[in-house]
Order: sequence, then C-alpha cells, then structure tokens
Amino acid sequence: MVDAYENDIEHKYWYNVKTGAVEQGFKSPAPNRVGPFDTHEEAEHALDKLRENSARWAEEDAND
Repeated sequence: MVDAYENDIEHKYWYNVKTGAVEQGFKSPAPNRVGPFDTHEEAEHALDKLRENSARWAEEDAND
C-alpha cells in the first residue's frame, strides 16, 4: 500500500535555514526552507547533505 503523503510535498519535512528547525509542511517562507525530505531525521541533517552535494558538484565541475 502506498502512503497517501508519499508524493505530497506539502506534508514532507523541511529544514528552516533561518531558525534551524525542522518543519512539516509549508510553515515558513520558501526562501527559508530546504527540502523536501521524507523523514524528520533526514531534514535534521539538511546542512550536511547540502555540504556533500556542493563538494561533489565542485569536484565534478573541476573535472569538466
């Protein structure tokens, strides 16, 4: 059975870069949110994920 919220980004988790809080749904303005994430725990580690992605993209750009 598919979770009703699985594809509903409004009910996923977001990391608020201004407050450092994890939010479920669209509680804060879009410029302050990073996501969506499937779980609260994933959203808690949003900044780590952003750093990993940035490093990977910089390396890919350097190799082009």
